[in-house]
Amino acid sequence: MTDHQHAATGPGPGSGPGAPGKEGATAAQPKPAGDTDPAEAGERFRRDRRHQMLGGVCAGLGRQCDMDPVIFRITLAVLSATGGIGLIFYGFAWLFVPYDDEEENEIRRLLTGRVDGHTLTAVLFALVGCGVFLTMLSNDGVLSFAVILSLLLAGAGYWSRRRGTPSPDHIAAQAVADAPPEPQAPPAPTAFPSWWRDPIVKDGTHVGGTGYLWGPRDSRDLDIAAAVNISLDSRTGVRDRTYAPLQRPPKPRGPRAIGGWIFLLALLAAGLGTGLTWEAHPLGTSLQTGLACALAVFGIGVAVSAFLGRTGAGSIILAVITAGLLAGATAVPEDIGTDWTRTTWEPTSVAQLRPVYDLGAGEGELDLSAIRVPGNDTVSTRADVGLGRIHVIVPRDVTVKLSIDVGVGDIQLPGDEQKDVDVAPGKHKEVTLEPPPGAEEAGTLDIELQVGAGQAEVSRATS
Repeated sequence: MTDHQHAATGPGPGSGPGAPGKEGATAAQPKPAGDTDPAEAGERFRRDRRHQMLGGVCAGLGRQCDMDPVIFRITLAVLSATGGIGLIFYGFAWLFVPYDDEEENEIRRLLTGRVDGHTLTAVLFALVGCGVFLTMLSNDGVLSFAVILSLLLAGAGYWSRRRGTPSPDHIAAQAVADAPPEPQAPPAPTAFPSWWRDPIVKDGTHVGGTGYLWGPRDSRDLDIAAAVNISLDSRTGVRDRTYAPLQRPPKPRGPRAIGGWIFLLALLAAGLGTGLTWEAHPLGTSLQTGLACALAVFGIGVAVSAFLGRTGAGSIILAVITAGLLAGATAVPEDIGTDWTRTTWEPTSVAQLRPVYDLGAGEGELDLSAIRVPGNDTVSTRADVGLGRIHVIVPRDVTVKLSIDVGVGDIQLPGDEQKDVDVAPGKHKEVTLEPPPGAEEAGTLDIELQVGAGQAEVSRATS
């Protein structure tokens, strides 16, 4: 009997129910962990490591859609500049889509603490994209263009992917399904014979080695034989030997940390950008310029750290905080200036009364006590304050119609306690103040007050 016949008929490593050696039985060969079906891999979107320029996202899209990756690179660059959608898509695709030759993505490495420069760059792309997108929410034209361009790119990719797909042949698929399974050769033995595989002789002995430390030697199992020799070593003087300590080679130095330098440069860029626009632009624009410069420094620093150094989680946290502050700076009203001033307006007649009194940031007082409004006449005026406090003093003998809007702050009217300050967002009041009893007949004064953040106070003159 040959070795192959013995493996097929006699007891072997695969003997038992469902073994490959049984007649008529088939066993499915297990698929290796790293082996993927080409048809299955072609259906999934994976990043391309061989043709990547940054993260392999555009190269993977080109392979997935059967298009030139340059098309995706140019389009995503345009989408990044017009609304930040390109940066958002590229960053999240870089984080959640693994390479074509591995199963672990960047977000899993980030959650398990294995952070490298590529992971940080992907996070920064997503954060910067979200910040740019928030700054463009008020620009409907740019966002509409970005959405239309995204839909066109998605449609082109879908059409390019489907154009070369052959129509399914149902007859051939049914023939393959009805075909009998292909016979397979029995697997070759992967271990040496041992006492539980070889037949036991009547006297209790067996043929072959046991493979255990306490059993007979097996000359073909070199590792077991070495372990037995070590355990049975009884030469004298073995315990008395002294061995010199092993000299471990010095560990190579890792890349130098550059997070501190990035933070200092970001502070410098924020101060420089804010200072250059402080005098000529409103407060919101100045803050947005400084924070955008700082966020750009964080982005460049994280990208450089992927090649020259390393940054910690602190740089990512600071970048997230900066992006949040940038989004908050976009909500600052445009009429808030950068100079805090104290202004007083004292018109003495209706002819000197302006239609609008404007104050960017500071404290303003509009004294209208000297104005005399003729009976049955109505005089209108308005005061706008971006950030600060406006105090209006109305004449004693006129009827006052007030329309007050305060974005965030407090409203004080005659009769309210001075200490009763109630700061809340979105305050609006429309009231009419009647003249006190016994006052002379006079006209009506219509006043509109607009305060972005601060306090609006109205009081009546004593005389």
